[in-house]
Amino acid sequence: MAKHGMLRDFRFTDATEDIRGSKLYGLNDEKLGKIDDVIFDYFTGLIGYVVVDTGGWLTSKKFIVPADRLRLSAEHEDDFAVDLNKQQVESFPPYNELDLESDEQWADYEGRYRAKWEANPVMHRAETDRNITPTAQQMPGNSAANRAADFAAAENTDTGALTEGGFAASTDSVVISQSAVGIGPRWDRFQDRLRERRKQVIAKGSTEESADKYRKAG
Repeated sequence: MAKHGMLRDFRFTDATEDIRGSKLYGLNDEKLGKIDDVIFDYFTGLIGYVVVDTGGWLTSKKFIVPADRLRLSAEHEDDFAVDLNKQQVESFPPYNELDLESDEQWADYEGRYRAKWEANPVMHRAETDRNITPTAQQMPGNSAANRAADFAAAENTDTGALTEGGFAASTDSVVISQSAVGIGPRWDRFQDRLRERRKQVIAKGSTEESADKYRKAG
């Protein structure tokens, strides 16, 4: 069984705590789609990516966004935003959720996906000269790595491999960011509920043999 998975058809008791269905907006308040699912670590319950359903404007239908790149939308209540536009999204390698079934395939996809991002004091996308103003979470002293370290101190999680941007540096393997904390109350409640119900989610979406393997995880 792979290390990462999705919620799929799992539903929380309180639907208001679920961010799935929230809209995601990009640069210039451009609607990119709706959050369809999340990709999380089976051992920790922490979210690495959100899966965005574009509604059809993207050939591959869906794409992923690192959770630590999200922020609450200032213009749309209960929705989220990211510093991307449609042209940039189209440059990502096509997302295929079947890659999650193999750690090797997922690591390969993450490596190709990671290559499309670059992290500098002023964020910019690979293969474009467009500068993107950093969000509050990307400002010095409040980087993803620093937030991850603070979170790990409370959760006893190893963050040695994390760097700003949510990717491991100088390595062929890619580490899913565990740093998506502080995005906002709605996000934090959602991630808390996911972590609390992690074993139920795994059991519902896995074979009994696989579920038993991870029943004591974390």
